[in-house]
Amino acid sequence: MNNSATTQSKIKYLYNNYSIIFIFVIMFILLSIFVPYFFTWRNMLGLALSVVTIGIIANTMMFALGSGDFDLSVSSTVAFSGITAAVVINATGSVILGIVSGILAGGFVGLINGYSIAKLGLNALITTLATQMIFRGMAFILSNGRAVGISKAGFFKLGNSMIFGIPTPIWILIISFIIFGILLNNTVFGKNTLAIGGNTKAAELAGINVNITKIIIFTAQGFMAGFAGVILASRMTSGQPNAAQGLELDVISACVLGGVSLNGGIATISGVIVGVLIMGMISNALNLLNVATFYQYVVRGAVLLIAIYLDILKQRNQ
Repeated sequence: MNNSATTQSKIKYLYNNYSIIFIFVIMFILLSIFVPYFFTWRNMLGLALSVVTIGIIANTMMFALGSGDFDLSVSSTVAFSGITAAVVINATGSVILGIVSGILAGGFVGLINGYSIAKLGLNALITTLATQMIFRGMAFILSNGRAVGISKAGFFKLGNSMIFGIPTPIWILIISFIIFGILLNNTVFGKNTLAIGGNTKAAELAGINVNITKIIIFTAQGFMAGFAGVILASRMTSGQPNAAQGLELDVISACVLGGVSLNGGIATISGVIVGVLIMGMISNALNLLNVATFYQYVVRGAVLLIAIYLDILKQRNQ
């Protein structure tokens, strides 16, 4: 009886903590076998590049979801920050000033979200949906509804240079995963974030400043979305007002696939990394198979539903 209970406990532990990694490995093997050119060095680099924007933003979305909130404005923040960087570079001739301006623009959006949600008590869904529309509009206003070409070729090095044969954005993504993994697992801030998501009232009674923590989380989310927007603009060699449309759902899907609970309180950096890679693999395989974009929307929506269902199952098991 004890052996049976121990076995069931081990199986439950493995399912809750490693099932997504098992799914990732199986998917990778199957795609390598059945999808032409999938398992090639060139495609692996392309796959990694394709998830840079999602991955960078997923680092902080993990904290937002872990605290019991989410951010739907990240797609518009990416576009707004890219446009801001392009406009500032063209106006001043300074690449550094343009990069800093783009990142600060994203942080500004995040600060508005955080203050509205934490201090004013507004609902995260409504707040971030509103800022999504506002700053998408601002991106179109700043750019006059057109792509903004960038006059300084030096800016393009951020998104298109190579270090040891690997594109710079991939190195940036790896470093961001390491930094936010340490922040989640080895700092008081990470523990406070999950405590707030697990039980806000208990976190307050334990002396955690919930409002300040949430403002920091959303501001960091804005900064990282702004940074991702600047990198994307560098890769595209222009600021695009319609860039990253629908990105927020891909980021949330990646996080939830990686085991971050929509109810808050549960998040792991390893799970987020795997979730990001799964989203990238699906998109990459569909492109290699020449699947039409319309069908890809269907698949991405199905993946989001599956991610939510898996989250519900995990919550029931726990």
